[in-house]
Amino acid sequence: MTESFRGFLDRLRQKGELVDLHQAVDIRHIATLVDQAQTALYFHNVIGYDMPVVSGIIRSRERAIMSMGCETYREIEDKLRNALDHPIPPVMVKTSPTREVTVIGDDVDLYKLPIPMCSVFDGGPVITAGIVIARDPELGINAGIYRFLVKEKNLTGIDIVTPNNMRLFADRAFKAGKPLPISISIGNHPFEIMGAGYRAPLGVDELAIAGGMRGEAVELAQCQTIDLPYIADSEIVIEAEIMPTGWTWPEGRFGEFTRLMGGLHWNPLVRIKAISRRKDAVYYALHMPWENTWLAAPTRYAAIRAALRTAGVQVKDINVTLGGCAFWHAIISIKKQAGEGKNALLAALSVMDLKHVVVVDDDIDVFNANDVEWAIATRVQGDRDIMIVTEARGKPLDPSLPPTPPGIVPTTAKVGIDATISEGIPKERFERISYAYADTAKIDDYLKGKADVPGKSAADAEVVALAEKILSAIAEAPIYYTDIGERFKTYAFATVARAIGHLHTTERLWQDERGRMCVRGSKFAAKAPS
Repeated sequence: MTESFRGFLDRLRQKGELVDLHQAVDIRHIATLVDQAQTALYFHNVIGYDMPVVSGIIRSRERAIMSMGCETYREIEDKLRNALDHPIPPVMVKTSPTREVTVIGDDVDLYKLPIPMCSVFDGGPVITAGIVIARDPELGINAGIYRFLVKEKNLTGIDIVTPNNMRLFADRAFKAGKPLPISISIGNHPFEIMGAGYRAPLGVDELAIAGGMRGEAVELAQCQTIDLPYIADSEIVIEAEIMPTGWTWPEGRFGEFTRLMGGLHWNPLVRIKAISRRKDAVYYALHMPWENTWLAAPTRYAAIRAALRTAGVQVKDINVTLGGCAFWHAIISIKKQAGEGKNALLAALSVMDLKHVVVVDDDIDVFNANDVEWAIATRVQGDRDIMIVTEARGKPLDPSLPPTPPGIVPTTAKVGIDATISEGIPKERFERISYAYADTAKIDDYLKGKADVPGKSAADAEVVALAEKILSAIAEAPIYYTDIGERFKTYAFATVARAIGHLHTTERLWQDERGRMCVRGSKFAAKAPS
């Protein structure tokens, strides 16, 4: 079997990316300590609990890369793409270490689990890393990651305000007046977290995507009190039912992926029927928002790239920005053919919940905010290059939208900016400043004492002779001023400048359309605008 959750924790330790804290720590301090730390933290002695807590394991770009067994962040997208193309369905196993300790019915007590709070505004302890599996009698199996706010020792809510397949399952059960059984697996490898977090269409098994990421099938085991599987390698599994109460119970607030505190949510209740765990179980608290972000962004990359491929647009690079919470903003550089700036925008704006997309030429670095802003400043005409799509499907967690009643999907405006060079604009208008001799004149050499060899100076007669040589050179083809200086570098620059000045004085010097020196009246000479 490929790496387990515990194997990943051990690898983080070995790389100095996880620190063990053995001293007593108040559970109320965990979230802020993780926020301040540069590494993941493993709390061995949480006051009042018999179980350790680990948090922050994918809370940085580096640890996200490590979690997927990759060398670069881009490789995560490639690995996901391969998993989507070659999913490996999960398999059932008969035994599971998660069954070492089991409590059922009245013995269930969520308060014995070290479930931290995060923000000062939280509505209570929240299970943040629960991989939920549910089954609809007609629509099949669905897996996803949802939050559960603890209300009583055997009662929680489930945060499913956003339209998704789990909400659809719960709504169908609610309308039928029946509870919806769910299993909640806690303490899983990031392979399973990323697979379950992928927004797959109905009929696509998210755990098969996780299997594709792993390179082998995810192992599932059968729950005891409900007819559902759970992830066999989990640290803890909770067996529960979403009650047919509808979206009628207040809960929250929650810290969201937006880096903001969300408002009060209205959600169904969840009754806990059983809790099973390993004897030495480790509780994993996924820390919001960054542990959500680093593995969420590659799912957007893959979806955007697929949409642009369908549109026939050749992509150079994509940046789903952290400033856009890794959900709402994308910058895309393309190898543009005529009209493809707008086509790329239309394709990208159709992806998931993207709100704002900027498309740039392939000379723009999509990871350099100044470069992107420069493209917008120098290549965009607002009435021509800004596209607004109104009343597209929105996300209830978007704080720029007015609150919507439970069950109502808000609509949003999507904005696309075509910051590519427009058709009909000469490309030379966008030639960037590049400094002469940048390849050979290096500041470090001069700081170490390098000195240039002076060129020879010349008397007036020799300046005139040099001017004739320059005239012969530019008669063959236009030459930039700098190239003239390089071609005749045996002379001091002041001498070359005087020689060129002599050609101007004698009215034999001109420039072509690109600013290069040429002979006045020649076929290369620029024509004055009429």
